Amino acid sequence: MKPYHIHHSLVCLILSLCSCLGAQAVELKPQGASVDDIVPAGWLHEEASGDLNKDGITDLVVVATPDYAENMQTRDDGYVFNFNQPILAIYFGTTQGQFQLWKQYDNVIPADEDEFCRHEASLEITSRGALHITMQLWCSMGSYGTTTNSYTYRYQNGDFYLIGTDSEEMSRNTGETTVVSENYLTWKRQVTQSNAFNEEPATEKWSRLTKKPLEKLGAREL
Repeated sequence: MKPYHIHHSLVCLILSLCSCLGAQAVELKPQGASVDDIVPAGWLHEEASGDLNKDGITDLVVVATPDYAENMQTRDDGYVFNFNQPILAIYFGTTQGQFQLWKQYDNVIPADEDEFCRHEASLEITSRGALHITMQLWCSMGSYGTTTNSYTYRYQNGDFYLIGTDSEEMSRNTGETTVVSENYLTWKRQVTQSNAFNEEPATEKWSRLTKKPLEKLGAREL
């Protein structure tokens, strides 16, 4: 092989490696003054702000979905599905007016697995500093049911702990709805049943839960 061809091949290899490394380097920034500073351009994202650690400074929670090409799929009509797994990230505010990354969770928010069922995440930080993460699953075919799960976390002892959950299941063809609420501070469970298609009063049942150590955020996929 002539020296020119060797040199040309080496340059192509280096450019290819740099391209791959550049693609992998696209990620959430460790700090920024706003969510736009933190989330790469083109990534879908949800965010909520509030004081999580009760230091009087506003904090930021972000759910951002990457747009890595290997997990994108284009339908025949041109619609693009994003099957990348969303990232959950918590940023604590600083006295310098920046948001500093506290922890990133890569396997907490589920990814969409097919074009028929979608996961939707929403965030809220309450006035008391609790973090609500709500996950809704809905399917355009194959199921009459919709499921909405809400998880409440509180920052204490240096981490976020699950202090309550709410799970709602509704059948779109019958209107039957069941809501299960569990409080891990009082260790009580409430089950409410109703029907969205009639005005009959809802029924409630209460029971006690067995006490156990509080679960940390990140212990499982939501």
